[in-house]
Amino acid sequence: MNPKGEIGARVRVSVTVAGLSLEEYVEKVKAFHGYAAPGMILGGFMVDVALKHLPENTLYDAICETPKCLPDAIQLLTPCTLGNGWLHIVNLGKFALSLYEKRRGEGVRVFVSPSKLEGFPVLWNWFMKKGPKEERDLGRLVEAICEVGPSVICHQRVQVQEKFLKGRRHRGFAICPRCKESYPADDGPVCLGCQGQAPYEEPLGSNPKRHYGIEED
Repeated sequence: MNPKGEIGARVRVSVTVAGLSLEEYVEKVKAFHGYAAPGMILGGFMVDVALKHLPENTLYDAICETPKCLPDAIQLLTPCTLGNGWLHIVNLGKFALSLYEKRRGEGVRVFVSPSKLEGFPVLWNWFMKKGPKEERDLGRLVEAICEVGPSVICHQRVQVQEKFLKGRRHRGFAICPRCKESYPADDGPVCLGCQGQAPYEEPLGSNPKRHYGIEED
């Protein structure tokens, strides 16, 4: 067993990922993600394929169809992050991503081909979540991903919907009458949190003092 996901001697070190050597990329994954996550290793090859199929000097945004591992590969290898708003998570439950021109929406979608994985049992069982997770050999899995590289990846041209294109901005901000916090006015008469979309047990406006420890004179 190799719990750290170290790259074995059989892996082709001549492979590059978005301009990095494979070894350099794996080290960056460990530093960024905490360990050599198989999904992030595979995600690096996917980002590399997408970048190679974009026109040179394209200003692009990204869409990721899963919140697991793949967004970190995008954030590590491209300027697109959740913080700057250039990375959008659309959780379709698919291990896929798209890079697209910010304003026109023309781009490329990259995904893993299950049919191409069938010839690699270690990868197939991991990707399709076959068998107990604790029985997987992480090192063997990472090595297998590094060996197959982009050969299990497909791409297709896409046109992204207008709502994901740049140029759309909130019309202005208002003060929510319930929680008394600022929010985008076009979200409605009260903020989204007070509309029931906050991830907390009670609406934010029900008792802001109790939620945030606010003290008033």
